[in-house]
Amino acid sequence: MKRGDLDDLAAFAAVADARSFTRAAATLGLSPSALSHAMRGLEARLGLRLLARTTRSVRPTAAGERLLRSLGPALAEVARGMAALDDWRGAPAGAVRLTTFGYAARTILAPRLPAFLIDHPDVSVEVIVDDRLVDLVAGGFDAGIRLGESIDQDMVAVPVGPKLKTVVVGTPDYFRRHPQPEHPADLADHPCINYRLIGGGGLLPWEFERDGSELKMRLGGPLIVNDEVLAGAAVRAGAGLGYMMEHDVAEEIADGRLVQVLAEWCPFYPGCHLYYPSRQVPPALRALIEALRWRQG
Repeated sequence: MKRGDLDDLAAFAAVADARSFTRAAATLGLSPSALSHAMRGLEARLGLRLLARTTRSVRPTAAGERLLRSLGPALAEVARGMAALDDWRGAPAGAVRLTTFGYAARTILAPRLPAFLIDHPDVSVEVIVDDRLVDLVAGGFDAGIRLGESIDQDMVAVPVGPKLKTVVVGTPDYFRRHPQPEHPADLADHPCINYRLIGGGGLLPWEFERDGSELKMRLGGPLIVNDEVLAGAAVRAGAGLGYMMEHDVAEEIADGRLVQVLAEWCPFYPGCHLYYPSRQVPPALRALIEALRWRQG
């Protein structure tokens, strides 16, 4: 199809529907002579007479009727596609599908998403909580929320939470029965509560860093789970040491219910980011990004 053919075909459909060059020209914003010229050019390119003209009327020929039967649905589909672009402009409306993991669902979405939904009644949000990293496009997701260090560089990423830190903790009773580790290597002599990654199937490594030295350890212990609530319950009962988010245990460390060890080996790292594959986003997703965007202080 040559440049301009689609415009001429749409113009032909308008003339055939109006049965008048004058009325069709007014609808299209053209002069009748310009529209008539375009129709003659289209007929010349196709080598067929599409419109039968008289001094008083115009109607499609048999060939024109045949073309209209196939052209009508195609033009209607184009019109629907153009109308769908309204979802990308104006007020936020439509559906947003997110993939995320348990910690982000609990600390980022649970406190902020309900207010967003109240403020944007024309937006619906579907959230799939899954520890596995998924392909956004293949999974039909508009965006995801993951830790910043796990996001591919070709994604657009927006911080939605503060920097994070994992800490090693145990109960005071546990440390009455076991010496406090002074180096991450000492953890090999402690029962450690481990978390199994659902996606890869391996254990979540305990990661440490100090003075440029990095350690990534997989440790033994009496319990392996893929549920952070169960892992936390075992740690709080004194069954072993836990590798937990500082955010989750800060109050317990402060009031002495839990004891933090190896603090100097536990650095901050990038927190949760919302990410998506394109810089052009529909209003519904754009509004959600702004509602979740992390603003320091």
